[in-house]
Amino acid sequence: MSDIAAIMQTAPVIPVIVIDDVSQARPLAEALVAGGLKVLEVTLRTPAALDAIRAMKDVDGAIVGAGTVTGPETYHAAREAGSEFIVSPGLTESLAKTIARDGIPFLPGIATAGDIMRGMDLGLSHFKFFPAEAAGGRPALKALAAPFHEAKFCPTGGISEETAADWLAIDPVLCVGGSWVAPRGGTDYAAIEEAARKASLLGSGGAA
Repeated sequence: MSDIAAIMQTAPVIPVIVIDDVSQARPLAEALVAGGLKVLEVTLRTPAALDAIRAMKDVDGAIVGAGTVTGPETYHAAREAGSEFIVSPGLTESLAKTIARDGIPFLPGIATAGDIMRGMDLGLSHFKFFPAEAAGGRPALKALAAPFHEAKFCPTGGISEETAADWLAIDPVLCVGGSWVAPRGGTDYAAIEEAARKASLLGSGGAA
């Protein structure tokens, strides 16, 4: 899948995954995909992350990307592992241009109007609002989004099962990122599949 907009609209929630034990990667991905969440963000925060991406890519239907990509070095490692999209906590010109040359779907983090404007100067229109709750929550995103009608967002950071629907009710929000669906170290795959199923049904019914 070559378009970040299409990836963001695949499901309302993108699980933000931290893997310490690569043996858990495949069954975790199978549970999430079975529950309806096909887009999986594996954060590059542990030594097992790159091998986890390789393992998850073998799961039928999974769209596996790398998160916490902070520069060209981690980007190239993520690409070599087979990442289908790239998520970054921030936005730099060097990283954006490197990824653009390869044509890989890219979701950079923003927290200010200046971040969005720099992204648009680089031809980007889809952003991760991060850290969503710490950066001011829903009122902050609505205020930021107002001048940028073409921009779309995936808020991540502090979002819970209880608040996800409220974020999704904001018009330019295409999806949210959250770790509650796949808690770190969790191996109750039946419970994870059920949590994914509930998350996959979240829509715009919450209060904005």
